[in-house]
Amino acid sequence: MNLAEGVQIVSFGLLALMMIGAALGVVLITNIVYSAFLLGGVFISMAGLYLLLNADFVATAQVLIYVGAVNVLILFAIMLVNKRQDFAPVPNAWVRRGATALVCAGLFALLSTMVISTPWSFSTQQAVGDGAIVAIGKHFFTDFLLPFELASVLLLMALVGAVILARREFIPDDTLTALQQPALTLPERPRELASVGAGSPDRTLAASPSEQNK
Repeated sequence: MNLAEGVQIVSFGLLALMMIGAALGVVLITNIVYSAFLLGGVFISMAGLYLLLNADFVATAQVLIYVGAVNVLILFAIMLVNKRQDFAPVPNAWVRRGATALVCAGLFALLSTMVISTPWSFSTQQAVGDGAIVAIGKHFFTDFLLPFELASVLLLMALVGAVILARREFIPDDTLTALQQPALTLPERPRELASVGAGSPDRTLAASPSEQNK
């Protein structure tokens, strides 16, 4: 084993530990904001693994799309909703936790079986090299056009949902009643005040008590 292989193995181990630790934090931490930040750590670790596989385009897309768009969108949705409500105890909560643990264990067993049974042999095809972006673009717009468009529609739906959640505001009841009233109009100008500027004899009506004493 030369130096390059040793660096790759150490990098793979560090990235794998980082991904597993961040994924456990996403599931186990009760603070949803911290969970969203740790989800970004999971995405960055996956991008590092793609770099180890010489998939630079996929790693860049992972950072730009998942970290720069999806994770930021999740953080905006969490912080803009700002739901100030205490957690209420749920009866028979252990049933939900047990069902969640059972589903997670089943998925872990399924993925482990797939990893063990898959023949991980090197491909005999020629590497794409610098033309990887061109080849991926051709596949996107020919063979995988429908999934590509469906993914764009799903992202648009998520964006619209985030905007709707952000625009929802709490309006007090007194404000609602004030908004339902007719528009305010300017009061009519008093006649005695109007007569002061005109120099009419009714000036004493608008004069102050001190002026009247004089």
